[in-house]
Amino acid sequence: MIILGVILLILGFVIGIPVLYTIGIVLAVAGVALAILGGTGRKIGGRAHWY
Repeated sequence: MIILGVILLILGFVIGIPVLYTIGIVLAVAGVALAILGGTGRKIGGRAHWY
């Protein structure tokens, strides 16, 4: 999710489409949050690991 978010963030910035930029920010932040919570050993959505 982090990689997809960064790609959409860059595409939205380069192409000039604000919707892609916004979606990229949301995906990147969600990916970072899931990575941090998963790294602390918490189960997210009933799963211990996200691949």
